[in-house]
Amino acid sequence: MAIKVYVVDDSAVVRQTLLHLLQGDPEIELIGSAPNPLIAGPAIAKNRPDVLLLDIEMPGMDGLTFLRQIMERSPIATVICSTLTTAGSGAALEALSAGAVAIVAKPRLGLKQFLEDSRRELVRTLKAAALARPRAAMPSRAAAGPSPSAGPAAGASAPARPAARPVIAGLHALSVNKPVAIGSSTGGTQALEQVLTQLPADAPGIAIVQHMPERFTAMYATRLDGICAMNVREARTGDRIERGVALIAPGGKHMQVRKQGGQYYAEVISGPPVNRHCPAVDVLFKTMAECAGPDALGIILTGMGDDGARGLLAMHQAGARTLAQDEASCVVFGMPKEAIKLGAADAVVPLDRVASEILRFDSRG
Repeated sequence: MAIKVYVVDDSAVVRQTLLHLLQGDPEIELIGSAPNPLIAGPAIAKNRPDVLLLDIEMPGMDGLTFLRQIMERSPIATVICSTLTTAGSGAALEALSAGAVAIVAKPRLGLKQFLEDSRRELVRTLKAAALARPRAAMPSRAAAGPSPSAGPAAGASAPARPAARPVIAGLHALSVNKPVAIGSSTGGTQALEQVLTQLPADAPGIAIVQHMPERFTAMYATRLDGICAMNVREARTGDRIERGVALIAPGGKHMQVRKQGGQYYAEVISGPPVNRHCPAVDVLFKTMAECAGPDALGIILTGMGDDGARGLLAMHQAGARTLAQDEASCVVFGMPKEAIKLGAADAVVPLDRVASEILRFDSRG
């Protein structure tokens, strides 16, 4: 049975191009399109799609407001189709936090050719979204702070970093350097937010690969930094993976780990996609296995495909502690499932236990 897709985008060129691109795939059926949410709403209520492909900036009602309404009433797997501008990136990240499962980045110029060149990736994303179990937005932990695309108001100071919020009191105060590696994809932005906001300011250093387009990762890291007790930032070569710091691999770059003088460092490198992704979880996990071995913890979270499965197995074989998110709490049970099939996971845990598992691992000395 074909995946039913509905497009909401104010650009007639985008709607026509998508119709042309998607008509060639027998597994996808474009059931309709609209130039704005006010027109789309009644059509979607009458003929519910499996996947909604949604623009952000539109007349009448913006896509973010529409998405929040949908997620509150009756969640639909939603893929955001956003420009690569700073404002568009910020709104797209808000959409992921509100429950969208993926982002398709689009430029302002050369749009038709870009979509045609990206057809394979677009189709793959839509098919992945159709397997997702969309979830309503998480309660905001930064309601009093600025939006991710805005700075502090004139004359105002930046919001204070949240106080440490230990999940299990007393288990996180050790000084042993035990790095954590986390990989995620579809649904991972929400999952990572849930995990990181539950960790205290002195949690072990974390290296993260979240499949995300270029330019989005820096803003995503900034958003998390504003709501987490830990410091969260986009990784740069030479950054230490140390207590109280979570490093997120930049979109379009791989992140490796190296050890020097008893400390672990991030290396951000250019390279071709691995498992169709750049950054790739396998790159992070395999280098963590090589340099940290039994000192490390590897965690694979929600996502489509098998990126990270073989890397987690390498960590497991090197003596690292390894965890996979369980099916019930995943938006897409793809990457964890493949890792479990390989025997790469020491334990399968629900998302709400991941933070406590990190602190338990840290407490073992």
